[in-house]
Amino acid sequence: MKILICTGIYPPAIGGPAQYAKNLKEAIEELGHEVSVSTYGTEKLFPTGIRHILFFIKILPKMLKADFCISLDTFSVGLPAALAGVVCRKKTIIRTGGDFLWEGYVERTSKKVLLKDFYQTEKNSFSTKEQIIFKLTSWALCQTHVLVFSTEWQRKIWSVPYALSSLKTVIVENFYGEKILAPKAETKVFMAGTRKLKWKNLDVLEKAFSMAKEKDPSLFLDESNYPYEEFMEEIKKCYAVILVSLGDISPNMILDAIQCNKPFILTKETGLYEKLKDVAIFVDPLNEEEIAEKIIYLSHQENYDKYLEKVKAFNYKHSWKQIAEEFLKAYD
Repeated sequence: MKILICTGIYPPAIGGPAQYAKNLKEAIEELGHEVSVSTYGTEKLFPTGIRHILFFIKILPKMLKADFCISLDTFSVGLPAALAGVVCRKKTIIRTGGDFLWEGYVERTSKKVLLKDFYQTEKNSFSTKEQIIFKLTSWALCQTHVLVFSTEWQRKIWSVPYALSSLKTVIVENFYGEKILAPKAETKVFMAGTRKLKWKNLDVLEKAFSMAKEKDPSLFLDESNYPYEEFMEEIKKCYAVILVSLGDISPNMILDAIQCNKPFILTKETGLYEKLKDVAIFVDPLNEEEIAEKIIYLSHQENYDKYLEKVKAFNYKHSWKQIAEEFLKAYD
């Protein structure tokens, strides 16, 4: 088959979505199919709406030649891909990834709104732009052949506001790779490198870490953003990984930590809670004191060793080949 993948970013751009698109493309090609990728170029320089129209025009020729399209978000490329699918009478699969509307709302308002509460508590506070995004996203989802989630947690959050009962939905989990040999940490560096967005809750993390550092000056927090290969090298060397977002559906950084056998502290507002409940140290992202306490707890050698063994014992695998096969099965 000829398959079109639409993605907001693609290597050499840095980020989990870029790596996902690249690895999915390669895995589908290894199964014997022809894959083309469309991503934002100069279109991203234009305002919302105009960029969508330009991307729609850009992908039309490829959509006409494709058997079907996989879109790796719901709005930035999902909306124009859904429209192109309707025009060209081609099936589209939308993978949700994150939650574009919630992320933008938190950036605009600076409210500490948990993802799980967002559609129940904030809908009446949407700006005109956000109301339009919600309606257009709902329309795009209704046009898709299959809606793919990475976790059941997000599917439940979206079930009522987006009327998912009328849509075909499937779960395709993220990549869980083979374990990577990593050296023993020489210093107590907690890796927290992520995008500087308000929903990532870095202000709370920084306050909590300062509180912990007062009790243990040997602690260090690394919030740097690295290219993916360099980021993996830093994770291999670090003491632990920490992520305290207001909602993180299936965070790649945590799956990278598991691959490198690194203990981690993770927000309980995540779709990975059930999967990792026996492995992770979970925290309330709005509770600075609890986060500080868990950092100090993990800094003690006996506690660290305990969770190191838990991570080492976690051996669930989900390859890119399996992911590609699940997308192809969803199309059928």
